[in-house]
Amino acid sequence: MQQATFDSRGSHIRWTEAPGEEPARVYLHGLGSMSTAYHAHIAARPALTGRRTLFVDLPGHGTSDRPQDFGYTLEEHADAVAAALDAAGAAGAELIGHSMGGAVAVVLAHRRPGLVSRLVLTEANLDAFPPVTAASSKIASYEENEFVERGYARVLDAVGPLWAATMRLADPRALHRSAVGLRRGSDPVMRTLLEDSPVDRVFLQGAHSGELAGRDGLESAGVRVVTVPGAGHNVMFDNPGAFAAAVAGTG
Repeated sequence: MQQATFDSRGSHIRWTEAPGEEPARVYLHGLGSMSTAYHAHIAARPALTGRRTLFVDLPGHGTSDRPQDFGYTLEEHADAVAAALDAAGAAGAELIGHSMGGAVAVVLAHRRPGLVSRLVLTEANLDAFPPVTAASSKIASYEENEFVERGYARVLDAVGPLWAATMRLADPRALHRSAVGLRRGSDPVMRTLLEDSPVDRVFLQGAHSGELAGRDGLESAGVRVVTVPGAGHNVMFDNPGAFAAAVAGTG
C-alpha cells in the first residue's frame, strides 16, 4: 500500500499497487465503494497482467483518510487522485473509472491532462442532477447532519449486502458530501469535458441499464460507446470478460 498527502492538513489518499510496464492503469471506484473490491479480479485477467496497476481509494472511502473539513467535490476528488499519481510518478496513465469514479476521471483528465492518456468509463456520471432514483440523489436529498445521524443507516439497509459491504467503510459525512458534489457536477459539466477531451475514450454501458442518454453526441465526439450484454451498472461483476477486453483495448 502507498499513500500521498492530498490536503493542507496532511490527510492521505491511499492505493494498492502492482508493478509492471508503463503506462500505468489506474482504477477508480464509485460512490461508497473501494477500488480493489471492484477491480482487482479484472486486473488479474491474463489480457491485463504485466502492466503497472494502481487501485486508488478516493478520499473518505476504503483505506484513504476521511478529513471532516474536506469538501469532497468532484474537483477535490480529482485533485486528490492527481496527488497520488504525482507521488507515484504515474504520468500518462490510463484511468478506468466506474460511476462516480468515472466522473472524477473525466474531471482529472481536464484539470491535469498530462497525467491521463486514456479513459475507460463504466456508466460514469456525465450530467448534473441525476434522476431521483439514483443513489447519489437519494443520499444528497438528506441534509448532511440528518444523513449522518439517520440516513446513513437507512441507505446501508436499502442498497443490499454487496454494496453495503464497501459503503460501510466510507465515512458518512464524506459519503454525503461526495453525493452532493456528484449531483452538482463539474463546471463545465462532465459530458462536455468528455466530448472535448483529446485522449482515447471508451464508455461502457450495461445493456440492462437501458440506452445511454446522449449516445449520438458522444460518438460524434469520438467516444467509443460499448453496450455490454448481460450487464447492469456493475459491468465488471456482470460481464467481467467484456469489461477486461474493453480495458485491454481488444473488445
